[in-house]
This record gives sequence, structure tokens and C-alpha cells, in this order.
Amino acid sequence: MTSNPLNPSNGDEEPKDPLAEMLKNLMGGQGMGDIDPAELAKAAGLPDDPNLLAQMFSQVQAMMSAPSEGPVNWQLAHENARRVAASGSDPSVTAQQSREVDEALRLAELWLDGVTGLPATGLIGRAWSRAEWVEETLGTWKRLTEPVANSIANALSSAMTEQMPEEMKSMMGGASSMLQNMGGAIFGMQLGQAIGALSAEVVSSTDIGVPLADLEMALLPSNVAKFGEGLSLPENDIRLFLAVREAAHARLFVQVPWLRGHLLGAIEAYARGIHIDTSKIEELARDLEPGNPEGIQAALSQGVFMPQRTPAQDQALEKLETALALVEGWVDELTWAATQKLLPSAAALRETVRRRRATGGPAEHAFSSLVGLELRPRRLREAAALWALLKEERGIDGRDAIWHHPDLLPTAEDLDDPQGFSGRRKLAEASDTEVDNALQKLLSGGFDEPGDGPAADGPDETGPSEEAGPDETGPDETPEEGESPKA
Repeated sequence: MTSNPLNPSNGDEEPKDPLAEMLKNLMGGQGMGDIDPAELAKAAGLPDDPNLLAQMFSQVQAMMSAPSEGPVNWQLAHENARRVAASGSDPSVTAQQSREVDEALRLAELWLDGVTGLPATGLIGRAWSRAEWVEETLGTWKRLTEPVANSIANALSSAMTEQMPEEMKSMMGGASSMLQNMGGAIFGMQLGQAIGALSAEVVSSTDIGVPLADLEMALLPSNVAKFGEGLSLPENDIRLFLAVREAAHARLFVQVPWLRGHLLGAIEAYARGIHIDTSKIEELARDLEPGNPEGIQAALSQGVFMPQRTPAQDQALEKLETALALVEGWVDELTWAATQKLLPSAAALRETVRRRRATGGPAEHAFSSLVGLELRPRRLREAAALWALLKEERGIDGRDAIWHHPDLLPTAEDLDDPQGFSGRRKLAEASDTEVDNALQKLLSGGFDEPGDGPAADGPDETGPSEEAGPDETGPDETPEEGESPKA
């Protein structure tokens, strides 16, 4: 009989349960036993490298046997992200690359001075490797993904416990803590895989439109070079154009201090409302066929989320997409204004970046499938057109003054009709002025004056009521003939 690494025989032609064998070996400290790690990794979509897989499974064994601080094993996510980032070509940044990035970002700051009223940041430009990008941004990734990650990890743990055969439950004995950690370990590995893959696509610290590293301005030289492949454009032009984009992002987030929290808050609000379809997880666990790793991988790649969203989710998503579009549109408009007369390739690079941001790369798609969150500015072009129109109507300072307060930001309706933004804003400002004037009059006692309102008809303001007796009305207050008792 042909041996199947995922269906090992116990010598009596009765196949063993590979998942049970793996759990038994893990608990017994016997490693992976006869189970082929490559096949299990294939099912989870992990890299097919025996040495790398041996390290990963060894770490999983240690992680699942140790107590976890929460539903998601963030240490495992971190280690896997670093490992994936280093699995490709990720050389250390050279002194020359650091100098080139620093010079490009300094020049970018000078170019931006002429196209925006927001002052320069004074930040020092950094050149990062992919592993350094992971280290600098993982804290923000944790903040963005924790709400949905916890939900997924808990759902995975519950599904595995419910679908586990009774004989396996008895075999597990007192290893309940390992079961609780297993869902978090699985999701942590997948999340680390996605973040590590993203490190090979991003070109800067703000490339996805979100300030993943607070108060930082950085480019990834190896990814900048990868970005320029096939464009047939000077490398220096590409670096300068991307440096202007990065400097514009940094200037906006530094000089508008409420914006980072506003944007991250919108992402968190959306992530918290993601509904996990536990029935799909349970179905996956119930129909698990170890001999069909391709089917398992395909099922996992489809996600575990309900396609329908609640009204609250729709509102949160609209707010998030509008905020991302406004940030990216402003950066796009400023980058074009700063480079169009200085870089001959500015138009081609602008269109390349626009298409890249609109479609997203493979790693970004994998990340969105995993956590149900897309970070692409779907309405970048409309937002850029709105900012260009506001510059024509209000000038540079008037356009940038929109960032003074979140209540001033354009809405999705304004992206639909940029020409009508100023008219709608004037009506809103006029309405606010009327309310302010009325409130000021109320606070100053203006509404208590005679003739200003219903209070003027009250008996306490004008004299006695009709029922007042003669002792209550003085001689000077007696109404004359033909005169109404209520003046």
C-alpha cells in the first residue's frame, strides 16, 4: 500500500487521524512525528521550505504550550512576519542608500514648501529594510487588526473544540490551555504571513495611506527599485517622486495632529463591526480532508466573513473610505503640483501610483481576505479633483485650512459633487451663525425682554391676572375704561 504522509498507517492497515497524531506528538514533545510539515504548510498557504517549516513548527509547539496574553498570539505573528520578510531578498540598507533617501526626502520638503501652507516637519529621513519596516509598523498593525483578530481566534478555537471527536477530547486530557491557544496561534501565523508579504510591496512608511509608524518619514530602497522595474524611467526620478509623496503624507499627519487618531479610529470602528461567520469555520472544520490540501487552502482564501454588512458597518465603511480618499487625494494633488515642472516623468509616475493604489498588490489582497479590511482609496481621483477645485476657489491656505478640524472635512456627498461643496459649506456656516446668534441672545437675557416671546404675555411680567382682587391691585395699576386688563 502506498504511504500517504498525511494519512500515516499504524501497521494494521488502519489509517491514523493526522490531526490527532500531530496534537499527540506536540503534547508529548515528540515533534511532528511521521506527519509531513510541508503538506500541513501547503494547506495553510505557508512557504514550502523544509528548514523554514521545521523552525516554524518548532516555534508553534513552544507557543501553544505556553500561556497567551490574549486570543491572538502576537509574538508568533511578529516572528512569522520577520521570517517572511527575510525569506526573500532583503539586504541591509547600505550607507549610500541611506544618503540617497535622506537627500531625496530633504529635497522633497523644499519642493512642498511652495505648494502647501503646512510647515515642514523637521523629521529625519530614514531608509528601511523590509525587516525594519515590520519592526516599526507591527504595533499599529496590532491596533488595527486586534478587534477582528480576536473574534477570528475565538471562533477558530470554539469550532475546533466543538468539532473534535469525543475520543480526541479524552485524549487531550488536561491540555485545555493548548486548545485555547491553538486558534490564536493559527491566526497569528497567518497574520504574520500577510504582514511579512506586505513588507515586500510597500515603498514607504505611509504607502498604504495610513501612518503605520508615528512621526517617521522613510523609504524602502529595495522596494523602490522593485517599483521602478519595467517603467523605463530614471531611478532618481522615481525615488524623488515617491519621496515627495512620503514627505507630503508625513507633513499632513504631523501638522494635523488629530488626523492620525481620526483615521485609525475609523479603521478600528469598522473592524469591530466585522461579523464572523462561525458556521463557515465549523463547516471547514467538519469537512476537513487532510488528503486535499489544495481544497483547504482554497477555502481559507475565501475568508470567513459574512458578505452582508449592517447599517452601522456601511456607515463606518463610508467614513473610512472617505477619509482614506481625502488623505490620498490631498497627497496626490500636492505631489503633482510639486513635481510637474521639475520631473519630466511626473505624469507617468502619478498615473502609475494611482492605478497601483486603486488595485492593490497580491499581499494587500491576502491581508484584506484574512481580516476583512481593505485600505485602498477607492475615490482617490474624485478627492484629488475636489482639492484642486478648492485651491482655485480659496487658494493654498484656504484649501489647507479644511484640515483644521474634522467637522470641516468634505463628505462622500462632496466627492460626488465637488462644485457644490462651497455652496453647501456656506449654507451650513450660515445656519451655524444663526444658531450661535440665538444662543448668545439667550445667554445674555435678550429673550426675556417684553415683546420678544410668549413670556411677555405672562402675568408676572405685566401685572395682575384677571382673577386678582382689589387688594392686589394698586391705584396706579387699575385699567382705565375700555382698556384691556392685559396690556
